[in-house]
Amino acid sequence: MEERSIERGAGASFAAAWLPVLAYLGVIFWLSSIPHLHPPVQFNGADKVCHVLEYGGLGVLLARALRRSTGLSWPVAVIVATIILGSLAGAADERSQLNVPGRVCDVYDWIADTVGVSLGSLIYGGLLRSGWPWL
Repeated sequence: MEERSIERGAGASFAAAWLPVLAYLGVIFWLSSIPHLHPPVQFNGADKVCHVLEYGGLGVLLARALRRSTGLSWPVAVIVATIILGSLAGAADERSQLNVPGRVCDVYDWIADTVGVSLGSLIYGGLLRSGWPWL
């Protein structure tokens, strides 16, 4: 228990919590900047599945960072904060695609992003309850 409180207070642990989130967001925004990018698989709704999966990973990383770097110990607070931040990132990502040839700003993609972040935060909570040490 003492190790966690020390870990949360150190600047190095703050970086360890948030650098993966920033790197992951960098990859998301980089992919969004690629003109005419299409999902690696083709079926009806494949792009929405990709959005859910992509933002599911972000949800796990965001929930982890929030739990490690803030005083939020109440699981619902972490989940709500994760969904808000992740949904804002999804909206910014969609907005950024307005200037990319062959890409569109789609409210349904943003909804899929928000669903993915929500699922990711719940998955993180489940992994945390199961006692995964890296969380």
